Amino acid sequence: MTSALHTLLDAHRPADADEARSLDEMRRLLPHLAQPFSRHQSEAHLTASALVVDPDAGKIALLNHAKLRRWLQPGGHAEPGDGGLMHLTALREAREETGCEVRLYDPTPTLLDVDVHPIPARGDEPAHHHLDLRFLMVAEDPQRLSLNAEESSAVGWFGFAEAIALVDDDALRRLIRKGLRATDCRPRS
Repeated sequence: MTSALHTLLDAHRPADADEARSLDEMRRLLPHLAQPFSRHQSEAHLTASALVVDPDAGKIALLNHAKLRRWLQPGGHAEPGDGGLMHLTALREAREETGCEVRLYDPTPTLLDVDVHPIPARGDEPAHHHLDLRFLMVAEDPQRLSLNAEESSAVGWFGFAEAIALVDDDALRRLIRKGLRATDCRPRS
């Protein structure tokens, strides 16, 4: 595990008991994973995602994940070029999945949220867990939001309240609420 990852996890303060369990689970699992940044680590591996906001419109970007068929935030697996810096993974994934130029909301990489969640078996990939590090990002060109058909079946901008009603995951709802508080966006329809 890298010192950057230790720094992120040590600085993060969970918002509730569920997030505290996820943070504890990450800390428990990471020392036992030979390749935590590799998607080929079969039990669990790190992922990074982004809550991408358009603060001027008071909206966030969500995509309907092609494989999971659920509305989610952009995110995915680390790649060697990310150098173990999970904010770089989140930036790359957010750009690939939204078509927007994005930047970290806070110039210093800071976690907005953490979540450990199960991924079901698919094809020859066994069931495993994603140790997801979640960052807050701003779309610098929100009008460029576009569908990446390899990743999702739909993409769109949603008001915070609309997004909370749309998603089916409590941890994602927590992330959205944290994003609203952090950006002080005024929810609009």
